[in-house]
Amino acid sequence: MKTIYLIRHAKSDWSNAFLDDFDRDLNKRGKKSITIMAKVLKEKKIKPDIIISSPAKRTKSTIERLLKKLEFKEKITYLNKLYLADSEAILSIIKNIDNKYDSVFIIGHNPGLTDFVNLMTNVNINNIPTLGIIEMKCESEEWRDCKYHKAKVEFFIYPKMFEV
Repeated sequence: MKTIYLIRHAKSDWSNAFLDDFDRDLNKRGKKSITIMAKVLKEKKIKPDIIISSPAKRTKSTIERLLKKLEFKEKITYLNKLYLADSEAILSIIKNIDNKYDSVFIIGHNPGLTDFVNLMTNVNINNIPTLGIIEMKCESEEWRDCKYHKAKVEFFIYPKMFEV
């Protein structure tokens, strides 16, 4: 089975209303959440084989900071197609992953990520909050065979679950 970790970027900074959406970075709360979620991923012993991210500043900051905390040295592939991607675009990216990899981190944005998990599985999630992480298992041995309604959610976690 192939494993997909959908990760929504951490909380973004809206202090400059004139800044283009693509160029917004993380706010303090977003940066703090990365420390929390990195600890959880470490405890779960999760390490992806491949990492694919939207190139927006907030997604780049999220994954780079997360990997630093996790002490991962994996290469990150940034795909323009993932910026504000819809379900079809996300599925297309997944179907084109090399089969030598068994697990992938996909770092992106809503509403695409939420729509994607709802189409891939039989769960109904209203919203993946910032830095929400969902582990899904595709019922296939090859990425190209991943299909809507043929995956299972293993877990769904987000920072507020772990804040004291």
